[in-house]
Amino acid sequence: MENLTPVAAWRAAFKDGKQRLLAAFAERQRPTPSAARALLRHLAKHVDAQLRALWREAGLPAGSALVAVGGYGRGELFPHSDVDVLVLLPNEAEAHRPGPLKDALERFITTCWDIGLEIGSSVRTLDECLSEAQGDVTVMTALLEARLLAGPSERFEALQAAVTRTVDARSFLRAKTAEMRQRHGKFEDTPYSLEPNCKESPGGLRDLQVLIWVARGAGLGATWDELAAKGLITPFESQQLRRNEDTLCLIRCLLHLAAGRREDRLVFDLQTAVAQRLGLQSTSGVRASELMMRRYYWAAKAVTQLNQILLLNLEERIEGRANVVPRRIDDFFLDRAGLIEVASDDLYQRHPEAILQTFVLYASTWGLKGLSSRTLRALYNARQVMDARWRADPRNRAAFVQLLQLPQGQTHALRLMNQTSVLGRYLWVFRAIVGQMQHDLFHVYTVDQHILMVLRNVRRFFIPEHAHEYAFCSQLAAQWDKPHLLYIAALFHDIAKGRGGDHSTLGADEVRRFARAHKLPKEDAELVAWLVDQHLAFSRVAQKEDLSDPDVIAAFAKTVGTPRRLTALYLLTVADIRGTSPKVWNAWKGKLLEDLYRLTLRHLGGSPMSQDAEIEHRKAEARQLLALRSALPDTEAPLWATLNVSYFARHDAAELAWHARSLWRHLGTATPVVFARPSPVGEGLQVLVYAPDGPDLFARICGYFDGAGFNILDAKIHTTRDGFALDTFQVLGNDPDTHHRDLVPMVEQRLASALTQTTPLPEPRRARLSRRVKSFPTTPRVSLRPDERAQAWVLTVSASDRAGLLYAIARVLARHRIDLQLAKILTLGERVEDSFLVKGASLAQARVQLQLEAELLDAIALPT
Repeated sequence: MENLTPVAAWRAAFKDGKQRLLAAFAERQRPTPSAARALLRHLAKHVDAQLRALWREAGLPAGSALVAVGGYGRGELFPHSDVDVLVLLPNEAEAHRPGPLKDALERFITTCWDIGLEIGSSVRTLDECLSEAQGDVTVMTALLEARLLAGPSERFEALQAAVTRTVDARSFLRAKTAEMRQRHGKFEDTPYSLEPNCKESPGGLRDLQVLIWVARGAGLGATWDELAAKGLITPFESQQLRRNEDTLCLIRCLLHLAAGRREDRLVFDLQTAVAQRLGLQSTSGVRASELMMRRYYWAAKAVTQLNQILLLNLEERIEGRANVVPRRIDDFFLDRAGLIEVASDDLYQRHPEAILQTFVLYASTWGLKGLSSRTLRALYNARQVMDARWRADPRNRAAFVQLLQLPQGQTHALRLMNQTSVLGRYLWVFRAIVGQMQHDLFHVYTVDQHILMVLRNVRRFFIPEHAHEYAFCSQLAAQWDKPHLLYIAALFHDIAKGRGGDHSTLGADEVRRFARAHKLPKEDAELVAWLVDQHLAFSRVAQKEDLSDPDVIAAFAKTVGTPRRLTALYLLTVADIRGTSPKVWNAWKGKLLEDLYRLTLRHLGGSPMSQDAEIEHRKAEARQLLALRSALPDTEAPLWATLNVSYFARHDAAELAWHARSLWRHLGTATPVVFARPSPVGEGLQVLVYAPDGPDLFARICGYFDGAGFNILDAKIHTTRDGFALDTFQVLGNDPDTHHRDLVPMVEQRLASALTQTTPLPEPRRARLSRRVKSFPTTPRVSLRPDERAQAWVLTVSASDRAGLLYAIARVLARHRIDLQLAKILTLGERVEDSFLVKGASLAQARVQLQLEAELLDAIALPT
């Protein structure tokens, strides 16, 4: 053993060799897919040579073999991918008993790690390999891609032959298909997430590998050309598979290099670096990263389509369904075991009008669960037929409207149309937003996926089985006579994203063109155009305006005009917000939207809100609630005598009663009082604070909630006539599994304690920024303007969200002794749009206004 090369020398040689390969690739001005493929092969060969040298030095028994398995077994290695090897021992070897064999194995594996080769190793005999493979489909998959590195070829050939005999093609197909479905489910069954995994996501490299694994297991081939030779794919499909695989390989290779480690997610931090290595440049309207992601999405979409075709063909061949006699549906289509099959391969060339009829049939016929491989292939090859003349064909326009008007199936049909590229070719304007990212820190889907998600949400309003999810929406939808108009509005509401200009106005123009082309009645056309043009208005008013103000309701009612428009806009708004991100919707937003709907409907019904009458009604209802709680008569009187009209206008009867019942024994106390309860809207806590007023009170409250891990959703701020603050907060914990009822004692005790502090306000804590905020920061904006009556000021703040942001704003207001009347806290993903109604004598001075805005901009700016 004295002649062994020192580990340091091995390590230097391995590192230098790898660095030379990576440096040569990096020197290319614009790397190509072929260059990336060559790098992967050279990296694998470099590792091969190093492992063979170490194997020779380890001194293992002559009958042992070193085998590359898994991805490394394919003979290609990404810059930071795993190196998986199998040490194949003779059956008679005693691998687990102390002795020379075990020492040699430990020496070999330890040396690999010492020189920087982070191998994943398994040590098995032939019999153990077969036993493990039969019980674990992952082991079987790895062995199917095995490649001999060192040792006797006879032993390796025996392994290959045994694996081939052992694999059960049908069981293997079903296992890999189930595995793929489970994997897709983790990524929400879409290739269009904003940070996709280019290996594991739908349409990623793993989907292509599954096809080769299944084909290998069935003995049908190991390359695209071999599969084409067996008739499983066409030569054109083989070419497309290879081309899109090359694109994904290049992107994954550049991703590893940009990260400097194994990283298969196209995270925001790295997208720009990958785009720049591809030679893409940002323009005034489009980021380089967006161009790169569009290229990725198109490749992933093509892989998804081709994966469906080939997998169905493999299933038919392996399961023996190729000879199943299909049932004729009509002159154009057959039913092959529940899948729609074209009657002839050239159906769509001879009858282009049959393309949309395919999806009408799919949506309208019970028992049809998809398209056969023959139909998917026919659609894939009919893309050139779907031209301007095809789009203008009255038969196709009638078929598309028919699809939208069907009693069920629109969501599945339109998604399938998008997956097969038919939707973007029929609605040419839709094609422009396929795979388009949204860098607003609000949406987590590409524009096309968001649109289809919104359409799905609208559709669910009309399905009784989903009434428990959207109770009020389902109630309204049950009275709506033309669901297809809402589907059209959903399809077009964001269709003009990314063009520049107001996408609502541009989208309204597009839907008007659609309505004319498809001969919608004038009244229907005007409604869908209005919905698209105004689709942001409902959420803006509900979440940013003071709904207790009759003028706000009157102005919104004037914008809406009719109860029919109000109902349509409400349904579209709820569907839109819930289709942006799982994190954006909460019960408090739902309550704001529903409150605005009911107030506006009453105004439109001829009963404008009389504030005096409304307040008296609330007071009476609050007194009834107090009586039900066995409160003494006039319990509420001492508190109510200290409050003005705005307090009663901004709280409902249940809140008035809760405040009075909680505070009647604490009025005038110098010690801060805090009461909390589970929020009546169903999520989070409602917190009541009663304390002597002071310029820094709101800041201290925000500081406590920030430090305790609560998000403030809403704040209603009041000052009594005798100088006490009576503030009500809606807060939500960061942990979705939190049982908020259990937190009530803690919040009541600790917040009250925090408000007794008289020390200077501490600096806001510096928390780590999320990756999305770092990559796509929101430009901070501050606006200060008089309200409609010129009696107060409206302060609006827009910024990237982060821990301590609201506290930082509150500190600035406290420093300038600004009185806060109302706070509307709106969080959109990682962006906040907060509105405050404030008062302060100094605000009349222009100099103070400018200074306040400047300090707020400094407070909300991201740390450098």
